[in-house]
Amino acid sequence: MARDLKLFPRVHRQPFRRRSRALAATAAAIAIGGTVLTEVPVSAAGKPKGHDVSSHQKNVDWQSAKAKSATFVYVKATESHTYRSPYFSRQYAGSRAAGLIRGACHFALPDRPSGITQARYFVRNGGAWRAEGWTLPPALDIEYNPYGKQKCHGLGKARMAGWITAFSDEVNRLTGRRPVSYTTAHWWNTCTNSSSAFTSRHALWLARYNAADPGALPSGGRKLWTFWQYDNSGSLPGDQNLFNGTSAQLKRFAQGA
Repeated sequence: MARDLKLFPRVHRQPFRRRSRALAATAAAIAIGGTVLTEVPVSAAGKPKGHDVSSHQKNVDWQSAKAKSATFVYVKATESHTYRSPYFSRQYAGSRAAGLIRGACHFALPDRPSGITQARYFVRNGGAWRAEGWTLPPALDIEYNPYGKQKCHGLGKARMAGWITAFSDEVNRLTGRRPVSYTTAHWWNTCTNSSSAFTSRHALWLARYNAADPGALPSGGRKLWTFWQYDNSGSLPGDQNLFNGTSAQLKRFAQGA
């Protein structure tokens, strides 16, 4: 996703994954090789294509995205407890009008207010869910701190796992769905000590670039990824993603399966 911050006006606003240059470099350092991908990886051919956008993409041409085989999209809604993307409403409504299954995403800053506070802000500002088959579960984007030297936001591993638990429990209480976890294997293993507390409850949205396949998953007993963000540019606006299943399974996942 993206950190489009009014919270930090001195930081240049970037798209979901443009801020991920450093994240991608870190991932590359842990066994990501090859060239930058511009097409869907051969190993994932045939899986439903999607993308994610933030305020950086502004007014997206959703019909064009649909024509290029987009089936789903995640739209950044909020960050921390004070920022809501000014483009969220039009992007969220526009993608649905074009026939895409869409969901909302929250960019976490765990060193700021509690997981409960940020979850409530997210749900109030677009992170809701309905079992009508067009709304993906709310998503939590949690990764290395883009604003300072403390990569894990200054939280110890147990506190980080506790923050995620609090966010997840509150989102589930308010919406009836556990959030999808967007992260990298390296961040998860480093900042949560490979926690297995969420393996059976959270669908995984894995970020791993410049690779022919998703590679190693976060430790903690997880066997499958649900979404894979495989590049930060391509034929669709924003970052490029795949769903690990069929179109029918994607629909059922949106419905609550």
